[in-house]
Amino acid sequence: MAQARLALADGSIFHGRSVGAVGTVTGEAVFNTGMAGYEEVLSDPSYSGQIVTMTYPEVGNYGMNAADMESDNAKVAGFVMRQCCDNPSNFRSDESLSAFLTRTGVVAIDGIDTRAITRRLRVDGAMNSALTSDDTISDEDLIATAQNVVSMEGQDLATAAGTVDAYDWNEAADPTAFNIPITWDLLEGEPLVVCIDLGIKYNILRLLRACGMRLRVVPASTSAEDILAMKPAGVFLSNGPGDPAAVQGIQETVQALVEASLPIFGICLGHQILSLALGATTYKLKFGHRGVNHPIKRLSDGVVEIASHNHGFAVDPKSLPAGVEMTHLNLNDQTCAGIACVDKPIFSVQYHPEAGPGPADPLYLFEQFTENIRTYIKS
Repeated sequence: MAQARLALADGSIFHGRSVGAVGTVTGEAVFNTGMAGYEEVLSDPSYSGQIVTMTYPEVGNYGMNAADMESDNAKVAGFVMRQCCDNPSNFRSDESLSAFLTRTGVVAIDGIDTRAITRRLRVDGAMNSALTSDDTISDEDLIATAQNVVSMEGQDLATAAGTVDAYDWNEAADPTAFNIPITWDLLEGEPLVVCIDLGIKYNILRLLRACGMRLRVVPASTSAEDILAMKPAGVFLSNGPGDPAAVQGIQETVQALVEASLPIFGICLGHQILSLALGATTYKLKFGHRGVNHPIKRLSDGVVEIASHNHGFAVDPKSLPAGVEMTHLNLNDQTCAGIACVDKPIFSVQYHPEAGPGPADPLYLFEQFTENIRTYIKS
């Protein structure tokens, strides 16, 4: 059995089994508390530059299949598990998790104490790490490699995570695939929505398309002038990896779109970038939010929804300017989970309402965006 090792920047080192590609990778060590959804985690571009530890003890029991992928390939820097299931049992499975990790070049490890890793990250915060299946590298050198990894703060990973060329998206979500039906009225005439791709997930696009929108996905570098020239009925700001304050040029683009009073909807990194464009500030969380069961309070009526999260930065609610209000609150740590402009059809949330993976509680946000577009078209 091939061996693998994970080294953290604090000098900790963990020995286990290599269950993925051969090689050495570096990245920020983070943990995800989801009991399921590892296919979506592996293919979520928001995990670029991160070595992800899954806290659930067995991963891979239902295998891998292309229909559950959230992008065109694996995006994590590395993958860490207590136990990787080598013999999946599910009628939808195309291949085992270990076969997928090997085929897509993801260095992965199992057979280690993921609880110990998670506790270290919770106490000391997310830290840089190095993962290897190369037995010629000494423990000391692996630790030194982890300690020399560039901090996530100040890194623009989103520009590279998104598309290079603009494209149209035509696949729509099947409403019967969710726990609750999508019952709102669909848009007529397929109004154009421009999606700024910072590392967008497929299920977001599927749901927007299911609302009756015609989607044009564009690179993060696309100017406001080019977007406005398309005459969109709305703009979507996607999720993505890295430090929102480091994404080059995007704040100015979003500021111009805000001034045009177009309906705008942002998710995760898109929420943070919208907040920055409006004049707020962001900061790095100690260990971030990554899982599918975080409680979010909707401040307008006190309703609590359970939602999926994947982010390491947050918006400082005290920095929100006049005319912008906080709409949602993370009940785990009281951080800002959503904002909205008071006098414009512009809003965003820190979490992932697209249920890929995760609960369907926040699907109403797609209805809200749909209604904003409908009102904009009529005005």
